[in-house]
Amino acid sequence: MITFTVEAILGVLLVIVLMNLFKKHPTPPVPTGPVEDLANLKPTDARVGDSLSISGAGDDMTDLDFTIDRSTWFQAGARQWFELGGPYRNRRVSMRVANNEEVEVSVHTDPRKVTLEDLGLSEEDMGQLDERQNTADNFEFDGKVWLYILSREAQSKRTDQPEPQAFYYWEFREQGGPGVLSVRKAEGEPFTLTLFAGISAGDVTVYRGGRA
Repeated sequence: MITFTVEAILGVLLVIVLMNLFKKHPTPPVPTGPVEDLANLKPTDARVGDSLSISGAGDDMTDLDFTIDRSTWFQAGARQWFELGGPYRNRRVSMRVANNEEVEVSVHTDPRKVTLEDLGLSEEDMGQLDERQNTADNFEFDGKVWLYILSREAQSKRTDQPEPQAFYYWEFREQGGPGVLSVRKAEGEPFTLTLFAGISAGDVTVYRGGRA
């Protein structure tokens, strides 16, 4: 009787083991989400490691082709934008993208090191512009009239730097044109001027690369 009972128990256990062995385990669900359209990446999608090709923005009206090796995020009051930089020939270039009411794209390719003196301005002039905050203020440079847009405290965060950087920022716009002139002044540092030429977002092709 005992032998029969033990055999019955062992038989039941064997059946349970076999059932578990042959049980079909459920397949985990495949994560779902929006699939990135790599063939139609926009300037706002660009990131470090990507390659950019910008129609007609290079030297002698060639395409401007470079690989992004760093990005910098900026904020001046309510205004935000980012810049993507990389090497081009024997210098550095960058693309600026502001996504406010609409996406605004511009590029910096000018090899010149522009200074305040080139603009006919002094540090005192910059202080007065900031004090007046008058969008009617302007000056001439490079055969163009540049209008004062804003000036205020700002900060930036660069991908290859551990901490955000604080500085004072002035922005000027080309009258009747797409040019942007940014001026930065960090404490204890000289003024840094960058000329950007406005372009169409449709002129930018982004090729997805690996993250740096």
